[in-house]
Amino acid sequence: MSDQPSAISSDSAEQNTPATIVDRVKQFVSGSGAATPQEVSAVPIKFKHVHIIINPASGQDDLILPTLNRILQDLDIEWEMFITKQSGDARRFAEAAVAAGVDAIAAYGGDGTILDVASGMRDSEIPLVILPGGTANVLSVELGISRDLTAAAMLLGGAPNAIRGIDMGLLLADDNNVEQVFFHLGIGLEANMNDSADREAKARSGIMAYVTAALKNLSNPPTSRYTMMLDGEQVEVDGINCMVTNFGSLGVAGLTLSHAIDMSDGMMDVIVFQDANIGSLLAAAASAVTAGELAQAETLLQWQAREVIISAEPIQKVVVDGELIVPGPVTARILPNALRVVVPAPV
Repeated sequence: MSDQPSAISSDSAEQNTPATIVDRVKQFVSGSGAATPQEVSAVPIKFKHVHIIINPASGQDDLILPTLNRILQDLDIEWEMFITKQSGDARRFAEAAVAAGVDAIAAYGGDGTILDVASGMRDSEIPLVILPGGTANVLSVELGISRDLTAAAMLLGGAPNAIRGIDMGLLLADDNNVEQVFFHLGIGLEANMNDSADREAKARSGIMAYVTAALKNLSNPPTSRYTMMLDGEQVEVDGINCMVTNFGSLGVAGLTLSHAIDMSDGMMDVIVFQDANIGSLLAAAASAVTAGELAQAETLLQWQAREVIISAEPIQKVVVDGELIVPGPVTARILPNALRVVVPAPV
């Protein structure tokens, strides 16, 4: 830890107060006040006291501590580091950081770890710095955050940055599952893929573990009838996969499920894949190449809603941000502007 922490901003004494940092964050997120994207880009927001939450199971044997230590020392940041050991640790560490009133929380791990940390930060004014360390890192790709640890960590104040308010979904509790926030929920094929790509395989082979699982499950994917209540309107459709998502990234820069998906629009996107025959797969691939999105393929249907209730007959597996839950009907609603994330400043 640095013995002589620097001020949050080097421009003036007024900018060095935590209250001013929070005000700048609020102004930028709301789009009002003096903090414009250009001003944030010109003068990076610098954080004085940071808690860092690390999932040691993430990554592929990268030496992250020397890199983080060097950057934190160079930026004169006061920091404390917390290592997760069991399920729920990341959320508890985040809740403790919020209670301690830190300037920012940095999290190293995959999408599941980031979700756990975000759950503990929900509705707080403290921004999250994402340090991608997982297999797919679709959330960081969606937000334009580099997979390179040094570049991502420099968003703590060593590179032009900005604060973006993003929405989250809230999965309501039922007889089998507890209430939880989420970014992405999948019913059907992708849950089967996630179940097939076990943790050891993902750690050993990275994204290839998902590719292998996909090839196994695409041979004969089961079809279900999805009965959906979308903001009170009933829709029924057959398909092999139904997703409720707040991001469109497929983990590859420039490729998205749909250009209509916006993490900050106050809406959840519901997308149904109707089938996975050779013709539909070729159509989806062509759409991805020509338009950069899959949604133009005829076998993909898309809706937007603030509240959703979805059931599948026959019942299909359900995965929430990479973790399987007890299968059954799901009820969810949007949490607008639930989390603030440090992102690269707009150019």
